[in-house]
Amino acid sequence: MKNIRYNLGGEKAAAGTGEAQRAPRLRLLPALLLAFFATSAAAQDGSFQLGTVVVTGAAQGAEQGAEQVLGKDAIQKRNADTVGSAVVALPGTSLSRNSRNEDTVSLRGFDSRQVPMFVDGVPLYVPYDGYVDYGRFTTFDLAEIRVAKAGASLLYGPNTLGGAINLVTRKPVRALEGDVRLGVGSGSEKMGSLNLGTRQDTWYAQLGLSYLDADGFPLPKGFKDYKAKPTDTGSQRENAYRTDQRLSFKVGLTPNATDEYALGYVRQDGEKGNPVYTGQSTSGIRYWQWPFWDKDSLYFISSTRIGQNNVLKARVFYDTYKNSILAFSNASYATQLNNTSFPSVYNDSSTGAALELANYALANHELRLALHLKQDKHEESNPSSPTKNYRDTTTSLAVEDSITLAKNWHVRVGLSHDKRDAKEVYDWPTGSTSATNGLVELTRLLDEHGSEAYAIASHKTRFPTIKDRYSARMGAALPNPDLQPEVANHLELGIKGSPWTGGKGQAAVFYSRITDLMQSVYVAAPLGTCGAGSTTCAQAQNVGRSRHAGLELSLDQSIARQWTLTGAYTYLARRNLSDASVQPTDTPRHRLYTALTWAPSDAWELRTTLETEQGRKVAFAGSGKTIYRDLAGFGIVGVKATWKPRKDMAVDFGVANLGDKWYELSDGFPLPGRTWFVRGSYRF
Repeated sequence: MKNIRYNLGGEKAAAGTGEAQRAPRLRLLPALLLAFFATSAAAQDGSFQLGTVVVTGAAQGAEQGAEQVLGKDAIQKRNADTVGSAVVALPGTSLSRNSRNEDTVSLRGFDSRQVPMFVDGVPLYVPYDGYVDYGRFTTFDLAEIRVAKAGASLLYGPNTLGGAINLVTRKPVRALEGDVRLGVGSGSEKMGSLNLGTRQDTWYAQLGLSYLDADGFPLPKGFKDYKAKPTDTGSQRENAYRTDQRLSFKVGLTPNATDEYALGYVRQDGEKGNPVYTGQSTSGIRYWQWPFWDKDSLYFISSTRIGQNNVLKARVFYDTYKNSILAFSNASYATQLNNTSFPSVYNDSSTGAALELANYALANHELRLALHLKQDKHEESNPSSPTKNYRDTTTSLAVEDSITLAKNWHVRVGLSHDKRDAKEVYDWPTGSTSATNGLVELTRLLDEHGSEAYAIASHKTRFPTIKDRYSARMGAALPNPDLQPEVANHLELGIKGSPWTGGKGQAAVFYSRITDLMQSVYVAAPLGTCGAGSTTCAQAQNVGRSRHAGLELSLDQSIARQWTLTGAYTYLARRNLSDASVQPTDTPRHRLYTALTWAPSDAWELRTTLETEQGRKVAFAGSGKTIYRDLAGFGIVGVKATWKPRKDMAVDFGVANLGDKWYELSDGFPLPGRTWFVRGSYRF
């Protein structure tokens, strides 16, 4: 089977069988970027506030107790090219890289299915399994990333069991503005990006282009491939190539001081290899490649004032997701497996709309009512079986009210009811389920500088995905159309603000009790359902209970005139309450991120970072049972020097993993050793 597609440069691209046959990618972008270096105007990019999901009009764009904001300057200082590498600078987050070479983000122990990702408030998760590969979503065209946890607004819609992550794009504020970035690095890495915007009297437009490509990455000192026949015997990680290119465009109309209408489009093309497992398990060795991992998003967002006391906000979107997995017999990537599962092609789409009405008629109240409608379609195919089609419809009705109780006291209360119906299911019974969510947030302002203390209590749910309900796991499991939502009850206490001169910080303690977790159990089944002679079969059921508790601390401190220290620490304790033998995995107990910046002059800035964690458990198969392993703790140091020959230009020189440390976030999948990079940027 041969997959044909077109990339952003208009070239015809064939899905080859090995890294040497990778299709030509976008080659025009570097020339476009260089052409824009001649532009001399200066501007500062803004944030597309229409794309935020806010709770109070007065705090629009501000950082609330329930939501943290990571701006584009902080993202660029960290050299975080992907959303996954960016958000782990915030407390409560951690990153993992799984056996599918996907970056997965955990938020207080909740995974990507339980913490959906959005762009300008539009959901991005894959319809089939609910996951998001945070390594595919680049940050070059973003204004900010907003992370909400236990107090995530119910206006986001369904499935915010553990929170929500919203990628907010840029909105121009001047007649001509933008930036250009070019860079190279280890592993033959090449990157380039262009953002160009214009703001006129009654309209604006924003364009973003980015390209990120690498052949692999250097292996760390002391690395060992434990397989009987090692595949990684050189200095570079094999089959670790990646190419991600992205086009984003937005045009907006502002006919008056209160109304705004915007049409946005995002095209994302990706391809990647899947490095081979190098650990001590003898099963599950994969020789996989993704010839394409593509996503298109088209959306319309509007805000219209109706009379003196009402604002109507609308979102309408159409999103498609297509990918293909090729499986090979060995590390030569010359012979494809052609069986009941491969090549595997997904063709998914989501269509949806949301209406939100804000009313300010009642004194001291900001009341919001939201209606969400979303239809998810999943289509999968391979050469040896018919195409399988699935279709879900999800609806949600939510109400939130932000109330000023007294001069410095505010409360936010919310309630929502969600429903999911399976409308079309390949060869299995349909089913439906519903859930109710609620939250209360009490805030006390402590001073005139915005310091506050807050308390949050919430009840959140997550619907089972198509995969949760209907995957037969290649004949090893029974579907469960009546699988019910997972449920979490959250409590959080926090304080934030400026406790002393030059400092800004936040502290929070949290507790989450999760019930009806989906876990696999063995049930009686018709003879032969799960193999010849078998009378039992695995099935996903709502039998799990767990507890997440912890502490978060963050600090941004100016030290004298030239020094700045930032840091984020998380302590997370997870426990399986229903079965102690099944241990929580893939999150560290302790995680610390710090950055120390020294600016000896206007032209130079030196920055060193430390990322350290301890207490991460991982699991792998061995001798017919699950084996748990405690990963070694690690500390990774990075250094970067920035030279600014003029205010609108900068050149970065840096080294990541300075100590060439061998470390992993998942069993058998080592992360890069010492890497270097050089990047230049120009703002106009």
